[in-house]
This record gives sequence, C-alpha cells and structure tokens, in this order.
Amino acid sequence: MKSLLLSGAMILAAGNSAFADYWVVGNRASGQCDIVTSNPVINAQVGGNTTFGSGPYRSLDDAKIARSTIGACPKVEEPHPAEAAGDEK
Repeated sequence: MKSLLLSGAMILAAGNSAFADYWVVGNRASGQCDIVTSNPVINAQVGGNTTFGSGPYRSLDDAKIARSTIGACPKVEEPHPAEAAGDEK
C-alpha cells in the first residue's frame, strides 16, 4: 500500500513539472525582459510595470529563445558552463 501511494505521489510530481509554463514579460521599471512562471497581468495602461507578455512556452529554453527574438528585449549574455564553474583555460 505504501509503495502504491509513493508511486502515485511521484506521478503527480512529475506531471506537475511537465506542465510548467513560462512567459516572457517586459518590465518597464528595470528595462529588461523577465521570464516568469505565472500568467502575467499586463498593466501598462494603468501605470504598471508590465508592458507586454509573450507565451506560454513549455520549457525554459523555449522562453529564452523567444526572449532573444523579441526586439524590445535587451540582449542577455548567458555565461558559458566553464566560466560559471570557475574553470580557466
């Protein structure tokens, strides 16, 4: 019985992460485009900071690609894995 409950919990956890959505939103306050995991509320007309939203995207990589193709978003330099780990040549 415990193994059945454990397997059910694992299926639910895996299922929830498989349906994670990402949106690319323009942030007026920071002048950048952010990737968020909740559906953005576009409130530019009432003086809010969120100017636009694009999505949903199924993976973080898809959202990063979309962010790089939106003209209003400044270019973001992603660190190379070797540089992030502190390795030098």
